[in-house]
Amino acid sequence: MNSRRLPAPVVPPHRMRSRSVRRRDDGSATVVVLAVLGVLLVVAAAAFTLVGAVVASHRAHAAADLSALAGAALLVQGQGPGSACVRAAAAARRNDAVSVSCRAGADLSIEVVVSVPARIPGLGAASARARAGPAPPATGR
Repeated sequence: MNSRRLPAPVVPPHRMRSRSVRRRDDGSATVVVLAVLGVLLVVAAAAFTLVGAVVASHRAHAAADLSALAGAALLVQGQGPGSACVRAAAAARRNDAVSVSCRAGADLSIEVVVSVPARIPGLGAASARARAGPAPPATGR
């Protein structure tokens, strides 16, 4: 057997401190992780807000289109502009929208503007305009 002793390992001076004394960079990873999580939360909140605005806009356009079509159907059947606008407002309400304005033209067309509240607080409302009726006359070719 070899009775030689191995040399003692060389310990750098910064490692010679007692274990109760913490190094200056202990816990820095926690700060970085918290900062990254904070940034991710802000980005997620912005994305949810953007999606909420887009959804409200799509709902407003769909409600405006359906309201205009409902009003135009009455105009084509010979009903007056008043009853067409009442039908358009009722169609808007069924689509969770509020009729802002309604204008029936002599050419059996109707134009409606509706407003739909966003489902995310603080976003306000989205509005859309739609026209239904016969196509306007072609302008010379």
